[in-house]
Amino acid sequence: MKIIISHDVDHLTAREHNSKLLIKFVIRASIELLNKVITFNEYKKRISSIYTDKWQNIEEIIEFEKKENIESTFFVGMANGVGLEYPLEQAQQWVEKISNFGVDVGVHGIAYDDLDDVKKEYQLLKDKLKNKDIGIRMHYLRSNEETLQYLEKAGYAFDSTVLADKNPYKIGKMWEFPLHIMEGNIFYQDGKRWTSKSLEEYKKVTIQRIDELEKKEIKYMTLLFHDLYFSDGFSIWRDWYIWIVKYLRENGHEFISYTKAIKELEK
Repeated sequence: MKIIISHDVDHLTAREHNSKLLIKFVIRASIELLNKVITFNEYKKRISSIYTDKWQNIEEIIEFEKKENIESTFFVGMANGVGLEYPLEQAQQWVEKISNFGVDVGVHGIAYDDLDDVKKEYQLLKDKLKNKDIGIRMHYLRSNEETLQYLEKAGYAFDSTVLADKNPYKIGKMWEFPLHIMEGNIFYQDGKRWTSKSLEEYKKVTIQRIDELEKKEIKYMTLLFHDLYFSDGFSIWRDWYIWIVKYLRENGHEFISYTKAIKELEK
């Protein structure tokens, strides 16, 4: 399989969120500490991230992926929605930073049921990136029966919102790259909204999922990892991501970007 990696930028700072979300963040960390899934040192690092006001690890992931020769895509929000509250000005600053690293940027979409709002988000990033083709993934994977048509009409080159064990397919001029593996779906398989198993157990679940996709003859596998978790405060999550990258390469899989995959598919 050819592996396409992307990251949804849901947060930049802790300060941008209301107290309700911060309380949930602390409660989740406390449950994992009490269940001995994380150490007290990890717990302190999570709590301190609220005070240091750093809830993104974009540059850290880029540094790791550069060493691994991976071309990923970061989806950055151009509007606000539930759980995504950073200002547009900060978003555009990060778009510029990421682009300066030579890394692709797409829209982490909020609007899914209004064509004018969809077009607005597209244009905000398009104005920043000029001639580059732009892709999108909807925040929380939200969509209705018209969303994909709206995205295509807005001008997006590709979308990666649909959870499905399928190969890429076209909607008008836009390519749909179904999403296959998201770290949250691996870590929350038992229905709990907190980490409850060991890294080795999550590795086994992931290998089973990869094998399943191979049997279904998936040619382009999409992998999503949220940058928030690439930190010492979420060591199991970070270590899982580092492990899956190395596991996929060691087992003969090749990494590719959305844009390069489109070029192959168009041939």
